[in-house]
Parts: sequence; structure tokens; C-alpha cells
Amino acid sequence: MATGKKLLRSQDRWIAGICGGIADYFDFDPAIVRIVYLLLTLFSAFAGVPIYILLWLIMPKQ
Repeated sequence: MATGKKLLRSQDRWIAGICGGIADYFDFDPAIVRIVYLLLTLFSAFAGVPIYILLWLIMPKQ
């Protein structure tokens, strides 16, 4: 099941390229991933900001 893809921060970025990198990895539209991430962060108990910062530190640049 190795597809050769790596989870990397995208150059298509607003802040750090996290959502763009996730969208690239799963072949989704980056705008959709950003909207879903924003909605999950604002309207649920999802800890979006700390997770985003953690991913910013962990995910390598493209």
C-alpha cells in the first residue's frame, strides 16, 4: 500500500501550509480542508490551534 506520498507542508499556504499539505496528501481541494479545519476548530471541542502548531513543528517543508 506504499504510494510514495509523503505528508509535507505545502507551498500553497495561508499560514504554515499545514492544511495545504494535508489536502495534497489526500488529493482534496485545499480550500475545503481549510474550511473543515476552521469549522472543527470553532464549533467543537477539537483542539485545532495546538494541533496546528504541533503539525507546524513536526511536518517538513515541501
